[in-house]
Amino acid sequence: MDDLIRHPLAHARIERGWSQSDLARQIRRAALRRGLRSGAERQRISKWESGRIVPDDDSRMLLADVFEIDQSLAAVLGWPDWLPGRDSSIPLGPHSSVPALREALRTAMDRRTFLTYSSAALVSLASQWAATEPEAVAAALDGKPVDAELVDLLEATGQKLTSLVTEQRQHTRTLLDGHLTTVTDLIDGRHYTEPVGRRLHTLAARMSQTVGWHRFDQGKHAAAARFWHGALHSAHASGDRDLGAGILSDLAYQATWLKEPKTAAEILERAVTHTRHPTARSLLHLRLARAQAALGEATACHTSLSHAERELQRASGEPAPAWCAWMQPADLLVDTGQCLLDLDQAARAHRLIGEGMALLPGARDKTRAVFLSYEAGSFLTAGEADHAAAAARESLVLAHKIGAPRCVTLVTGLLPGFRQYTGAEGVDELLELARTT
Repeated sequence: MDDLIRHPLAHARIERGWSQSDLARQIRRAALRRGLRSGAERQRISKWESGRIVPDDDSRMLLADVFEIDQSLAAVLGWPDWLPGRDSSIPLGPHSSVPALREALRTAMDRRTFLTYSSAALVSLASQWAATEPEAVAAALDGKPVDAELVDLLEATGQKLTSLVTEQRQHTRTLLDGHLTTVTDLIDGRHYTEPVGRRLHTLAARMSQTVGWHRFDQGKHAAAARFWHGALHSAHASGDRDLGAGILSDLAYQATWLKEPKTAAEILERAVTHTRHPTARSLLHLRLARAQAALGEATACHTSLSHAERELQRASGEPAPAWCAWMQPADLLVDTGQCLLDLDQAARAHRLIGEGMALLPGARDKTRAVFLSYEAGSFLTAGEADHAAAAARESLVLAHKIGAPRCVTLVTGLLPGFRQYTGAEGVDELLELARTT
């Protein structure tokens, strides 16, 4: 990658062989096709690429037209993450986990640039955690072997960070990134036995998977994908097939979210064949059902839902992998309900979502916020605006409390449907809350 290309817009433009004047011309043509006028000139493109100004809504719409990006995808990803040319990946292979993890950490630090951060900047992140045990980590990074006692400490700290409730976890981004950087540095040193190396790669995969979900919940989809990409490399190196399949299913879930269910289904159909644990298989089948429902494939969706239910029943008594241990009947009920909503079976969908909500443990606030938005959607589809408004309001308040913009997005996506019910109980209050928060 050319280190002089500092902005994704410049990268996308140069990939197509366009000068700044060429891009301005393309924008003006796109405006004419929409019956609009644009004053885009080379100078304005230069300001966008330098970061001095951000394109306004109309300009972003026209840029999406120029680069043939779906407008809804551009809206979900946000500027500039939807621009093309950032989707290359590192092939799986020996020692590929470190460059994949480092790429994720670099990308996440500054969305505006392709430039690599200095090693000093990366080490500064790691040092925030390393200060809790400076001698052990310093010795390992100085070329001495990584021993099992140090890995015990790393695993215990990683477990504590990743198991925090969502409301607390929103404040630990720097700690999580720093811990992942420390583990990556140790892997990069390649000075450990095979069992220790396997544990380090497994820890890196779990940490990177968790960080990916944090970025996803914050609406930072490009960064989330990079972390899941790094996690997949680490899981592959550790030999944990179930964990690798689970990470692929995270990428698939994101694809469904970004309105690319066909991509999601293709990923999941491959991943589920290499998944061994029944709970893991249940989750993958459930996510496959969600993608198939979004595609309108009712028969395939119901088949996948049946597989998900059967596998979850088989899983009783057998400890599930940590990355899917949260999966339970509440998730199956609510996601089945969401599938039925997509398949225009609102009455049964509403019943299942309600049943799932009742079973959900109180500690899972993020999941509760998501489920409440599904419940609001099912009520809205049934024309029960008052109940829909109550569920949407609870979801919105909870999402703001725990710092989960993704959940906010789910509720705001329902707002156009509420506007036809202005005056109904709770609707005006919901619309005002959405406007002011």
